[in-house]
Amino acid sequence: MATSRFIKDRGLTARMTLVMFLLGALFVVLVVGLMLAFRSPGIAVLIGVGGLGLAWFQWYRSDTVAMKAMRAREVGPEEAPELHAMIDRLCALADMPKPRVGIADMDIPNAFATGRSPDRAVVCVTTGILRRLTAEELEGVLAHELSHVAHRDVLVMTAAASAGILAGMVSQGSQYGAFFGGGRRDNNNNGVPLWVITLVISLVVYAVSFVLLRVLSRYRELCADRAGAYLTMKPQALASALQKITGEMASIPQKDLRASAAMNAFFIAPAISGASLKTLTATHPSLEQRLEQLAKIQAELGRPNA
Repeated sequence: MATSRFIKDRGLTARMTLVMFLLGALFVVLVVGLMLAFRSPGIAVLIGVGGLGLAWFQWYRSDTVAMKAMRAREVGPEEAPELHAMIDRLCALADMPKPRVGIADMDIPNAFATGRSPDRAVVCVTTGILRRLTAEELEGVLAHELSHVAHRDVLVMTAAASAGILAGMVSQGSQYGAFFGGGRRDNNNNGVPLWVITLVISLVVYAVSFVLLRVLSRYRELCADRAGAYLTMKPQALASALQKITGEMASIPQKDLRASAAMNAFFIAPAISGASLKTLTATHPSLEQRLEQLAKIQAELGRPNA
């Protein structure tokens, strides 16, 4: 984890560590399962290396891919002086390197941060969020995103996704016989075909990984809310921003929400309208849970709610 002045939350960190451990164990289970199915470690290791290689590529190119997906462009201080000044101040408070700054020309009010390291990070906001939030609210959102950068959350989530990526590769290959050629379990053509065994193993691993990854994502968002709120010392501003962003989603055309759905895990709030987030598959905590945490921080700071 990067060194910064963002406050640590030992409880959330412990839970995130446990989930990371379970996801790592899943990766090992999948590779060992493939070894047993093939009775040869070579093929399983080759597939495992391929899965890790894909995860590495996604991490290494995360900033470029995310910016292209959002049709965002990098902006300099002369083009967005107020935005840069705000990020400069927050980075000085957090004692962290300043990331690149981007703007996506879309009406959806949102923001995200990505990049393989603090030195290669980018914080991007949409024109929709710039129009809708006050300076204090935008500062709260940016502090949240900078917390993701400081804590290397892109690396954490990419590493955590490795088991799911590998399981997805194996399940797709097994369905079409791409890896297994429809072979049987033994030389006498008796028993369950190898592709069935591998498909079952990979689907189970993928399903468990899918749920655990979303649990980790929700912890990550709560941790960023907490760290950002303590950095600015204005939790009520972040709470107000989250309420505005979530409320404004109802006014965004469904086609626009669907077009940005692939970025929901990166956004400060998912681009979803009229849907409950209180499910195992949600990438973010519910708005109620986030507001409750921010209200507790407000009380700890001894300031009246605005």
